[in-house]
Amino acid sequence: MHGYQELLGTDFDGRPTDDIDDVIYDAFESPRHRTRVPGLVALMNDPGAPEIERFLACVALTTWGEAAGYETVIRAAADPRRTPWYDCSIDRKFSVDSTFAQLAAAVAERDLAREKGTETLRLDAARALVRLADGEYFEDKLGELFDRATLQALLDDVKDVIGRGVRSLAAGEKCSFDLPTQLVDLAAGVSTVDGELAVELAMGILDVDSSSRTLNHAVSIVFRARGPEGRQFGEYLLTVGNERVCAEVREALGRRADHPLMPQ
Repeated sequence: MHGYQELLGTDFDGRPTDDIDDVIYDAFESPRHRTRVPGLVALMNDPGAPEIERFLACVALTTWGEAAGYETVIRAAADPRRTPWYDCSIDRKFSVDSTFAQLAAAVAERDLAREKGTETLRLDAARALVRLADGEYFEDKLGELFDRATLQALLDDVKDVIGRGVRSLAAGEKCSFDLPTQLVDLAAGVSTVDGELAVELAMGILDVDSSSRTLNHAVSIVFRARGPEGRQFGEYLLTVGNERVCAEVREALGRRADHPLMPQ
């Protein structure tokens, strides 16, 4: 069963469906998805198949924790613009490729990887995607990769890619999407395991871009970072943010257990 319609256009009870998510996410409840894996691998690797069908096969396999999916993500990340399906899905806001954002969401799924013993490959795929964050658009999907264990393993990669992105911004290099916000979102992820490092990374970004949108995304660090670093960062944002940013910072500070006005 190698045809796209049979593989991803038909649910596991044999009923046609127009919603590919019906098939992809029902796999978490149905081991019957395993019977479709060989066909999806063949479709993903078929140079004669439509690029969008190959891409969706990769998304399905990756979501299902299959080694073939992770390995293909890693290869795609090694040379993004030469991936067969690059630009077959376009983000409406920035008119740039959105396939890596969708692959990040697929890699973020962990349950079947643990069941199938492919967690190490999943982590390798996550690392490969994080390393692209200064050059490829991920919408808000990178944050979905980060449970604490994954983030701890990728911390050096996150620091490296944020550093590259900051240098690119400082040099005035053009970017077709909102790179500062994407980098701040990565720093916000770090705040759940290392508040001091998260603030350091965020300050580096804000030194080269302190737009309202970037500052607004930085507020999440105030919510997430434990200890004095998060509170001090919030107090800094109050000095540089506009009215909306300051309102959100005050809310974040008020919800912190270590805020002076909170009961001890």
